[in-house]
Parts: sequence; structure tokens; C-alpha cells
Amino acid sequence: MRYKKTLKELTIKDNFLFGAVMSDEENCRCLLELILGTSLSRVKVNKEKSIVYHPGYKGIRLDVYAGDENNTRYNVEMQTLQKPALGKRARYYHSQIDMELLQAGADYSELPDTYVIFICDFDPFGAGKYVYSFENSCREAKDVKLREGSKSIFLSTRGTNFQEVSQPMVKFLDYVGANLKSSTEDFEDAFVARLQRSVQSVKESRELEERYMLFEEMLRDERAEGKAEGRAKGKAEAVLDILLDILQELGPVSADLKEKILAQSDAEILRSWVKVAIRAQSVEQFEKDIMS
Repeated sequence: MRYKKTLKELTIKDNFLFGAVMSDEENCRCLLELILGTSLSRVKVNKEKSIVYHPGYKGIRLDVYAGDENNTRYNVEMQTLQKPALGKRARYYHSQIDMELLQAGADYSELPDTYVIFICDFDPFGAGKYVYSFENSCREAKDVKLREGSKSIFLSTRGTNFQEVSQPMVKFLDYVGANLKSSTEDFEDAFVARLQRSVQSVKESRELEERYMLFEEMLRDERAEGKAEGRAKGKAEAVLDILLDILQELGPVSADLKEKILAQSDAEILRSWVKVAIRAQSVEQFEKDIMS
């Protein structure tokens, strides 16, 4: 059984706590300035898409979605487990931002610059870097940029290139990588100290404690639903194999009939078709019987 942390046991790398802390727009602005190495006068965090501050939102989002005064959009997410295809996940997030804007009536020429930022408690590319930044450029002429406006940045708590990044970045990533006990220590950094105060404030909030309990309940329901769907899919696939084996014993199965069978995902319907196939004298009779 999965151990359920209490709110007070979370650290900044836990998605709920990260989302709650980054809903403070000054915290989010300071983080983006640290990552981008540029000044931002204002950042607006979209709380409507956060499970932390909008429990009725359909579909649990674990990321922070924000924009700045230049209309640049940012999607920031903590990653504690190394999953395959992080690059494609970044691509998906970029496309989601674009599609939401296009569906709202924006023209292609009006699409803003977008940043997808993953803060990883592991080294996503194994090169020992604290920061990995990506944007599209020409293979034949490296200085030629596509300038389509999308950039992906991966931060790693496992970096070793201290001389290539700022001390504040190293301190922040050390803080992200710290365990519960170490995360309360003095990191001798103003931004980290600010985050520590925000974390303490969140943990002392009765309202946020209730929202965290709701968040955990929704996660549990999603996992249970996913497991149930997986079991149902597995059963349907097993029955599907049996059905096709029986039919192939009766004779050739046409492409149209096979397509119809493969399109059926209801295990109960497939079981009834197996019974029909057992009684049938030919594939043609089976097809006629299931259509009647």
C-alpha cells in the first residue's frame, strides 16, 4: 500500500506543496527570473487550472501555469521520478498551451512565446548539468534559429557543473533535492529562505490542509479508476484472442470482420460472441448471427 504523506511531511518537490507555494506570484516571478536569468516586472499565475486552489477543476494538474507582462506563457512542473519520453511530455505541454489559445480565437501569428520547465530530482540526460535548455535551430547552420517561440528547460538537482551556473541556482536545486529534515536548514540564500517561509505558511493553513486531503482523495480515485480500466482492458484482450482463434479454426476471417471485432472493447459483448462462434458452423454464420 502506498504511504500517504501528511501535509507537514511534504517538501517543495512534492507537487501539491510546490503548486501552493508557486501560487504566490512573487515566488513564481522570482523562480522564473532565476531560471531565465532575466528580470520580470509581473507574473500572473493561473489558479483556475490548479487543483490546489480550484478543487472542482476536471483532471488533476500537477503543474504551475503562468504568464508575464510580455504575454509569454510558462508551464512549470516538478518531476521526482524519471519517466520515459520527458522530451515528448514537453512537446505535449507546448501543444496544449497553443491549442488553448487557438481555440480561444488567437491567430497563429499571435501565439506567444512558451516555456515548458521541468524541475527534476534526477539527471534527465545524464550529462551532469544543472540546467539543460532546448530550442529549435538549423542542423546545417547552428546559428540559425527557427524562432517559433517554444523553449524547453530541464533543471536537475544532480548537477555537478558548479562553475557554469549561478550560486543561487545551485542553492535552489540543493533545496529542492533536500529531504524533509535538511529542507529546513539555512541555505544562505534569500530566495530559498523566502520559499521556506512560504512552505511553513502553507503547512500551517487549515484550509490548505483540507485541500491537500481532497487532492490525495482525487489521486486515489484516479489510480483506482486506472487500475480498473487496465483490468477490464486486459480481460477484453484475452477474450478477443480466444474469439479470433475460434473463428480462424472455422475459416478465413475477412479484414472487415476482424476490424469490427478489434473495435469492440466490451468484454461482456466479446464473451457473448465467443459463445456464438462456438455454436457457428462457419465464419459466415458467425457474422450473420452477431448482426441479427
